[in-house]
Amino acid sequence: MRRISPFLALSLALLPGCAAFKQCAYESDGRKGWQQTDAVVEALALTAGAQVADLGAGSGWFTRPLARAVAPSGKVYAVDVDADMNERLREQLADDGIENVEIVLGAYEDPMLPDGAIDLVFTSNTFHHIQDRPAYFRNLKRDLAPGGRVAIIDYDGRKGWFVRFMAHYTAKDVLIAELQQAGYRVEKDHDLLDRQSFVVFVPE
Repeated sequence: MRRISPFLALSLALLPGCAAFKQCAYESDGRKGWQQTDAVVEALALTAGAQVADLGAGSGWFTRPLARAVAPSGKVYAVDVDADMNERLREQLADDGIENVEIVLGAYEDPMLPDGAIDLVFTSNTFHHIQDRPAYFRNLKRDLAPGGRVAIIDYDGRKGWFVRFMAHYTAKDVLIAELQQAGYRVEKDHDLLDRQSFVVFVPE
């Protein structure tokens, strides 16, 4: 899910405690201000019992509030292709006493989710890493329950020199066009975030 640049991959591979380093990168002090996690989760209007997939879950920044939002009977599938990050997240969830998360080691071309079971597929800061995104999200339809949605948050290039330099963003018009190509329509285009798109889609 998280396909990083060769330069960044090499840098991370050379560092000991790689998962811890990446968690620090994902959970910078400033993120609490611009990510507006609580407002994002509230905007998703989740209910207890919902089945949610967090694609590219990483350090679990959104996994934990999503799990709380659907508790006690709902479930979050925390999907990432990085086994080290998955294990670190598993430890943190145990420390936090969060029991309604299933950690999934995904494949780059397949999140390995149960077919027809997911009420909301959520992904943050991961969309730009996915290869052949129209095909990926076209195939993802099989995992959605009736009435299922796909919510995508991604950097849009408005802010952050590093994001632009590393090409870690997707222009909003490109994001929408690719999901339309995959057979979705926009349900809601949220205007909450100052450096990211936040768009909710449903299948056509």
